[in-house]
Amino acid sequence: MDLHVYNTLILSDLHLGAETSHAREATRVLKQNHFQRLILLGDIFADLNFARLTKEHWKFLGYIRKLSNPKRNVEIVWVEGNHDHGLTDIMSHLVGVRVFQNYAWEYRGLRHVAIHGHQFDGFQVNRVRLSQLGTSLYLLLQKLDFKSKPVARLIDRLNTRWLRMSSKVAGGALAYARHRGADRIFCGHTHQAVHVEKDGVHYYNSGGWVDSKLTYLTIDEEGVRIHEYHEHEYDEHEYSEHGDRERTDREHGAESAFGEHDGRERADDSDSGEERSEADSSAADFADDAGLLEDVEYEGVGR
Repeated sequence: MDLHVYNTLILSDLHLGAETSHAREATRVLKQNHFQRLILLGDIFADLNFARLTKEHWKFLGYIRKLSNPKRNVEIVWVEGNHDHGLTDIMSHLVGVRVFQNYAWEYRGLRHVAIHGHQFDGFQVNRVRLSQLGTSLYLLLQKLDFKSKPVARLIDRLNTRWLRMSSKVAGGALAYARHRGADRIFCGHTHQAVHVEKDGVHYYNSGGWVDSKLTYLTIDEEGVRIHEYHEHEYDEHEYSEHGDRERTDREHGAESAFGEHDGRERADDSDSGEERSEADSSAADFADDAGLLEDVEYEGVGR
């Protein structure tokens, strides 16, 4: 949260429309970090029901719309997740961003690939309708749950562990990365921030924004870092720099924070997947490899 400019910031699984979505916190992260590229790595929405979107959810979308202004010199990429399906045509026009099934780019001599990760989750691939029904019931439970949503959060964690989703997605993603000749691959979907390295290929998961641990990724010349959001750090930054939040927005608007980045040129070259196309069929081919890793190594966040 300084003047450092990241090459890329990756955020996923915000699930706008869900009671447990931390949209306000996600918006603060985007406002108080500087980056040349933002990748929304899927499941930005919970489902197709716009009536569930709150004021804070719309504020997040509004800020994405502002960032997409070419004058801000920020590249915005939305990689479609399983919960976003059916919304891409609408939202790409509404917030002014490009939507991809997968996205690839070169940075500092390394090939990077971003894909949501549900393609490597056998339950999602083989039981789409059942999964959609489960989502509807889960969103209903959130409305009936207590204020802090302890039951909904517990079910989300138990579901992830029961399906061994994290290791399945990691294994499938690493196989897919090798097929694409990628050095690093980035996914969401599991809501668990993870770093795994196998045979020289690095897999990173950006975590999610519906639980108590809120995480995102950054990429710069020093490498990839997993960050954990802490409320007090952002409060201290806002008040020490600008006195109050209103002054932050009024006097130090996004034009200065996300302007020309001091004339820096991007040291990368994007090679995106087909825009708003059918999902890359080769991704599903590697779903069978999802059991490659029996024990996923979790890297500490916020380091």
